[in-house]
Amino acid sequence: MGDSGEGLVDAEARIQERIEELQNEREQALRPRKGNPERTRKLESLKLAHTELSRQFGTVHHPARKNQLAAAIADIERQISSIETV
Repeated sequence: MGDSGEGLVDAEARIQERIEELQNEREQALRPRKGNPERTRKLESLKLAHTELSRQFGTVHHPARKNQLAAAIADIERQISSIETV
């Protein structure tokens, strides 16, 4: 019977560790990131443009316009990946 009590203690310890991990993650998410604000602004701008072009791509029916949007989306994705890898 003593073994079942040990299992509860272990479970409580794991739960407490997970709670602490989540608190640390929240704290880090709230902290302002140190880095280049210009890079961050450009990245956010590109992501916004990507979202808008993707929305347009889903609604357009003309093949030439779809090709234009696909090329623009691909270019934006390339720019985003180059910024994120730096």
